Amino acid sequence: MIKPLNDYLLIEKAPNEKKVGSIILASEKKTGNVASVVALGPGKKDKDGKLVPIEGLKAGDKVIYREYSGTDYEEGEKKYLLIKAEDILAVLE
Repeated sequence: MIKPLNDYLLIEKAPNEKKVGSIILASEKKTGNVASVVALGPGKKDKDGKLVPIEGLKAGDKVIYREYSGTDYEEGEKKYLLIKAEDILAVLE
C-alpha cells in the first residue's frame, strides 16, 4: 500500500463501470469526482519548520476533489489517486 508524504492524500475513486462476468457495463449514474480517503500524509512544514497536519479530513471520508488533479495509481481492480490536500473541495456527509 502507498503511504502519502507531506500534504498528500491517497483516495480511492468510485467505480464508473460494473463488471458482470467478462462483460463491462458502463454505469448510467455519473459519480463525478467523488472518492474515499484511504490514507493521509503527516502534513507540511510552515516557514518556522513546524509540522502543520491536514485538518478536517480522516481515512474513510467521502470527498469531492478537483478535476484533472493528482496522479493515478492502480493496484489490481482498485483505482487510486494521489492528490494534494488543497485539491479536496468538500467532504460529503
